[in-house]
Amino acid sequence: MSFDQQLEIVKNREGFIAALDQSGGSTPKALRLYGIGESEYSGEDQMYDRIHEMRSRIVTSPQFGSTRILGAILFEQTMRRQIEV
Repeated sequence: MSFDQQLEIVKNREGFIAALDQSGGSTPKALRLYGIGESEYSGEDQMYDRIHEMRSRIVTSPQFGSTRILGAILFEQTMRRQIEV
């Protein structure tokens, strides 16, 4: 898809850009709001595993589709991981 086509979609379609780019500083709060307390993981590696599980659940949901989602902002680490479908 060309840049101009992408621009037209963002300008003219109803929807939003899904911001799934929590990094180290904002991840504990995002997990807490999702219902996962800091006692449910130990250290940064497990924290990133939990946030990846959360993101995976979101992006594999049938409601997460092109009907309303125009794009997504992802954390670099998310791009390097696998999401089971």
